[in-house]
Amino acid sequence: MTAKLPPSASVALPTRGAMLHAPAADRNKDALCDLLRDHAPQTGRALEIASGTGQHIAAFARALPDLHWQPTEPAHDRRASIDAYIAEAGLTNVAPAAPLDATAAGWHKPLPPQDLIFLANLLHLIPTEAAQQVIAEAALVLAPGGTLILYGPFRREGVLTSDGDAKFDAELRTADPAIGYKDTVDITRWLSDAALSPIDRIDMPANNLAFIARKP
Repeated sequence: MTAKLPPSASVALPTRGAMLHAPAADRNKDALCDLLRDHAPQTGRALEIASGTGQHIAAFARALPDLHWQPTEPAHDRRASIDAYIAEAGLTNVAPAAPLDATAAGWHKPLPPQDLIFLANLLHLIPTEAAQQVIAEAALVLAPGGTLILYGPFRREGVLTSDGDAKFDAELRTADPAIGYKDTVDITRWLSDAALSPIDRIDMPANNLAFIARKP
């Protein structure tokens, strides 16, 4: 599902060869690696939804070497970037990037059960119905005992809690009224509706949040 996005929403600049560079990914990858070390399973299959440039998954695969990672991304140029980062790092626990639109119905069906599903910085860029679909499908492909981690900026109980968040949310909604920050109350409800429990909420740097949900 394609939304209209302002230029500030997804910055990825050409760098070496096929590689793209997202400044935001460099800023938050260390904090996300710490989050995964503390809350993700340490072995098994890990699926990253909307892997972007590949900077994140290259860092994650180094930090959690006993997980076998599957990056996914709808855009061809970003899949090429992901594969280039993995090749440069010489990582053997990451599969080639696969095309996946996680807002589409039924995407879970061909996939094997996953011990970890990770998603960063997507939900505010897609409409509400699409966000619900992402969570519902992710829950279906999680293995029993598997973990879903959602990271990004959120409206907190109806409130945007920083000037930067208020500005960015306004930019998103001006570009496309169907998108914008999702509310923590709704995220918790959608996770619960998908039969994921317990659900934990963790404060992250730069006023972001992580939701950790598990499949019984």
